[in-house]
Amino acid sequence: MVGENGCRTEAGKGVSVSVNTETSIAATASDMDRALDAGGGIVRLAPTWVPRAFCTPGRRIKLHPDDYFPFQQGRGGIDERWLSSTVHADNGPLTGELEGISLVVGPEGGLVPFDAFVQHHGAQLIGDRLWAEYQGWPMYSKFFDNQFPLPLHVHHRDQHAAALGKKGKPEAYYFPPQMNSHLGEFGVTYFGLHPETTKAQIAERLAQFASGGDNRITDLSRGYRIHLGTGWNVAAGVLHAPASVCTYEPQRASDVACLCESWSNNREVMSELLWKDVPVERVGDVEYIVELLDWERNIDPDFVTSNMMVPVESRSSASSGDDWTERWIVYRAPEFSAKELTVEPGGTVTVRDTDAYGCVVVGGFGSMNGRTISSPTLIRYGQLTEDEFFVSASAAREGVAIINASGTEPLVILKHFGPGNEELAADRDQLQALGRR
Repeated sequence: MVGENGCRTEAGKGVSVSVNTETSIAATASDMDRALDAGGGIVRLAPTWVPRAFCTPGRRIKLHPDDYFPFQQGRGGIDERWLSSTVHADNGPLTGELEGISLVVGPEGGLVPFDAFVQHHGAQLIGDRLWAEYQGWPMYSKFFDNQFPLPLHVHHRDQHAAALGKKGKPEAYYFPPQMNSHLGEFGVTYFGLHPETTKAQIAERLAQFASGGDNRITDLSRGYRIHLGTGWNVAAGVLHAPASVCTYEPQRASDVACLCESWSNNREVMSELLWKDVPVERVGDVEYIVELLDWERNIDPDFVTSNMMVPVESRSSASSGDDWTERWIVYRAPEFSAKELTVEPGGTVTVRDTDAYGCVVVGGFGSMNGRTISSPTLIRYGQLTEDEFFVSASAAREGVAIINASGTEPLVILKHFGPGNEELAADRDQLQALGRR
């Protein structure tokens, strides 16, 4: 059936997938071949909206004001947009069949689930190296956009996630100025723990979760004011409570977490969110949550030096002309990386990359290999856009021609890469010379 906002729905619940009334899911082999061939190795992706029941949308991800709550009661509002994702969101029993999965827009307007698209094209799409090692696209990115800070939580390391049939989830943050007309209610992120904190203190605060109210676990953490145009590395096992700042977040292709703070968003956090990714036999055991923590990383007295990321211009950009600049904005994690490409008004550049990547336009308009690209002003739920793409490994190496069609506004594109980016490896000495590894 078709919902009133032009979205396909299932009886009794909304399906979190941006499909308007004139499009359909089309995942035959010929559909997938035509989609890749028509774009010369570059495919357009439809917006993938994800709700969270425990959050309040910050309303900066360009959805129409009427469309932030398109689902049934209890599903919450849309505060995330997932990018280049093959990951199914874990939002409880009402989660939609394709919730979290990106959709490739075919040349006739049909939509192909990105996970199936990757499996069909394999190395032709993501490159021989990544396909041989991962047999899939091993990362995704997102915008998360909350009016209030998120609860203090932790993502599992590999050894703990494996018991659940999942993978650990390292992530990273970058705060794009273009997505932040305001900083929400609390522009401070908590990371890690005070160096003198003990495991017994953490266990005590976790035990207070069940008593209701605020367990005040952030008393044991350290808060950092957010500066737009910078970022942070967040290793798996590190406690964090992200600020109410719209954030670009490259991460491992996983959705696993334990929420450790009992009060957030001006209300109690459901206790199920503390225990949802815990083996059945350990539910109720706060010592298990303590075991999830990478203790040395959490109490690191040099946490800022080890984890903050200030953008660094890539070597290829620094040796080129004045029409464009490309900077590494995520570069500390081995599992993913990201760059910010800025093309000046009226500028033209052909950018070559060593690896496949997903990308999203956050400012300006122009073209990419002759295809129109633009950062939208306002998006209806279910509407297609021209701001998100995936560039195959071969197209990246051949070079992508970018034209900024504006005479006044920079064209800004964020690009997210998988593990082991070859260009980043070549730029490591430059990063290390600046004290950033």
